[in-house]
Amino acid sequence: MTGIEGKRDHGGGVDGAAARYGGTRADWIDLSTGINPLPYPVPEFTADAWTALPDRGAFDALYAAARAFWNVPDGAGILAAPGASALIARIPALEPAGRVHIPAPTYNEHWAAFRAHGWQEGQGDALVVVHPNNPDGRIWTGADLAGDRRLTVIDESFGDVMPAASLVHLAEQPGVIVLKSFGKFWGLAGLRLGFAIARPETIVRLAELIGPWAVSGPGLETGAAALRDMDWAEVTRQRLAQESERLDTSMTRAGATVVGGTTLFRLYDVGDAMAWQDRLAQRHVWSRIFPYSDRWLRLGLPGREAHWARLEEALS
Repeated sequence: MTGIEGKRDHGGGVDGAAARYGGTRADWIDLSTGINPLPYPVPEFTADAWTALPDRGAFDALYAAARAFWNVPDGAGILAAPGASALIARIPALEPAGRVHIPAPTYNEHWAAFRAHGWQEGQGDALVVVHPNNPDGRIWTGADLAGDRRLTVIDESFGDVMPAASLVHLAEQPGVIVLKSFGKFWGLAGLRLGFAIARPETIVRLAELIGPWAVSGPGLETGAAALRDMDWAEVTRQRLAQESERLDTSMTRAGATVVGGTTLFRLYDVGDAMAWQDRLAQRHVWSRIFPYSDRWLRLGLPGREAHWARLEEALS
């Protein structure tokens, strides 16, 4: 599993699964993503959130909450965008095309973005790591990222389950960009909210590429409220840890071997991944397999007890 070529694949696709295996979307349990199944409760919005263009004050409130929640260093700035994917798509344009190293297997949108901007695979000019990695949960250290290059991207989209391991302190360094995703840990992927943390001059250039009013009024208010809610975050981390252990127990009992993952998703060696996906899909449980491995199956957490019961029945 070396190199970064390969099919551009994602989780989701429940509509396609329903078309193949039957049932309506509501009949399915989607475990193919790493999205928290018990999301942050969306607050009531002010009237301005829907009717006015987002103003500076709303952005400032979001950035203040983000700076405190992630312990952003004083020498780094923050940019909010309509999802981390919007930032991933534009980051390669910050530097002239060169050679980028993206250790695989990992989230494939990074390579797709760099390739679209004319970059080639190889060491030297840029490095991208997903921390913790998707799908195997690999953790990186500052020493792993040492080196002289123009651009270093640290994608911490799943990092909020393990804040002590964050590398956000590196965002003060030239060329380093740390990415954060709101959709995973808070479970509000449809809100489309993501963040880049980097030196101010890098943030200014990224903001020009993203354009004005990149985040909706409801997104600004929800993001600020959630990032200020430290109690919810801590309780959620504890729950995710317990539920990921429960999932490992159920899967190993069914014959799978744990490969890795995070507390939002787990990766298993099941021998025949397509057969396992088919077996679960027959019970309207959707899972994730990968074009680069015929043995790996990834599952998110069921969340509701009724969904746990259906998964465990499907595995029996």
